[in-house]
Amino acid sequence: MRAGIARAALVVGAITFGLGLPSPAHAQSTGFAVDRFDPSERGSDWFTLESLDLRGHLRPAIGLVVDYAHRPLAFYDQNGNVVTSLVDNQLFAHVGGSLVLWERVRLGVNLPIGLYQNGDSGALSGGALSAPTSSFAAGDLRLGADLRIAGVYGGPATLGVGVQGYLPTGSRGSFTGDESVRVAPRIMLAGDIGALAYAARIGIMYRGLDSSFGGTQLGTEMPFAASAGLRAFDHRLLVGPEVFGTTVLTDKPFSKTSAPLEILLGAHVALGAGVHVGLGGGTGLTRGLGAPAARLVGSIEWAPGIVEAATRPSEPDAVPSDRDGDGIIDTLDACPDVVGIKTDDPKTNGCPSDRDGDGVLDAQDACPDVPGVKTSDPKTNGCPPDRDGDGVLDAQDACPDVPGLKTSDPKTNGCPDPDRDKDGIVNEQDACPDEPGPRDPDPVRNGCPKAFVVAGQIKILDQVKFKTGSTQILPGKESEEVLQAVLGVLQQHAEIKKLKVEGHTDNVGGVALNKKLSEGRAASVVAWLTSHGIDAARLSSAGYGLERPLDSNATEGGRKNNRRVEFHIEEPAP
Repeated sequence: MRAGIARAALVVGAITFGLGLPSPAHAQSTGFAVDRFDPSERGSDWFTLESLDLRGHLRPAIGLVVDYAHRPLAFYDQNGNVVTSLVDNQLFAHVGGSLVLWERVRLGVNLPIGLYQNGDSGALSGGALSAPTSSFAAGDLRLGADLRIAGVYGGPATLGVGVQGYLPTGSRGSFTGDESVRVAPRIMLAGDIGALAYAARIGIMYRGLDSSFGGTQLGTEMPFAASAGLRAFDHRLLVGPEVFGTTVLTDKPFSKTSAPLEILLGAHVALGAGVHVGLGGGTGLTRGLGAPAARLVGSIEWAPGIVEAATRPSEPDAVPSDRDGDGIIDTLDACPDVVGIKTDDPKTNGCPSDRDGDGVLDAQDACPDVPGVKTSDPKTNGCPPDRDGDGVLDAQDACPDVPGLKTSDPKTNGCPDPDRDKDGIVNEQDACPDEPGPRDPDPVRNGCPKAFVVAGQIKILDQVKFKTGSTQILPGKESEEVLQAVLGVLQQHAEIKKLKVEGHTDNVGGVALNKKLSEGRAASVVAWLTSHGIDAARLSSAGYGLERPLDSNATEGGRKNNRRVEFHIEEPAP
């Protein structure tokens, strides 16, 4: 092991020495490496943080990470409005790989390729700023070496150190590189505590830039990052946020524009056979140079896991493995990673029970002793089907596709109630199937009461009668029955806090006269209701004359329909 550590130290030192060499001399343009998304080494469980899985020897990992940033380099005024967006959109593909050596060392490489970017030139503080000179350009090639100091992957804490070097393969004019070597030593911490996974990183990045951009000093920085997430589905899924950022150390650290900070929420899934995919999105938390308004990230990697060597039966101290702890050794367990029960069938021994054999395990089966079907509702999962959800199973439901009522008659069990309001008139013939009323030869009135609540009104089928050209209610049974019915509705529905009585007329007579007549008739109805015990505070009246006809005024029948009183519920709102 000491020899392995020594070899690892030599590798780290060699890479650090190589990356510290000066870059070839050439004219530098005015830009810098804008993209602040620096992907983790391949094989990590995070997008930017390191999970420090340094198990195995000669264990490879390769992958592709794509990141898109919107407005990673924009300047804003005091009101938050964009003054100029030098880099408006930027799309990178990061191609990389890693190799783990001696259970402790990892070497990594990453090449960012700028697939597309655009922006607008502008001026700031009297100086001209140029948009990217190319929409397609390579970024700075990254080489890295990491060393595990303590702990193991999957434990509560694993500590590591490392160094990354960035070769000047990018272009300042295209905002994909610094055109000078960057060196970044770092300290890393990662671990799992139950289902909680976390990681953290801090370091120093030497940048050979000694200039400012848009009034912000560029130079050596301090990168930092942290993440926390939850593992699920036997550690095949990891979901959680990552926060990462930097601050310049040469001038005004943690100032408004010199400390870009981002948050990224991502999900990572292990599909099997070493294939891992990830998808995430986030935004800049500050307006530091490089912090975008929005960022999307996707990844696909091949990072084979570690297969534990089987215990040899010939070893005297060998203990049979039982990964799921269900008392059935893995060699006999048909489901070695899921707690199950012992059976005589080798195909089900050690698997979770499914007593009714419907394919839904008892732990998730709402009806574990009755064969059913799988559903997304925990209350019905594994139960016999009930398509209309009326509580009557399809096998006994005479109307399986229409919600109904449970009855003792097989011909009606599960069918809708044929007479919902129980007035003796079947729904199909009842003009008011939810309000009990008397029979009537008129199909429009059959089964309807004199007054009932519907669609924000107290609906009446017969009208209050008035003397011709007068606001006086005609005495007699016809008007009295209508008003008594409205009175009954108000007495039964104390929740009606405000009712407006509206008067309407036909077009016979002058406009002003009809307006006044309708107002008076509505007020007469209000007066009748208050005289019969309805609180005046619940009532109001208004007259609209001939403004709102229901029917044509060209016929006597139409004019009769237009001469009416309506009752509109105002509180609560219809």
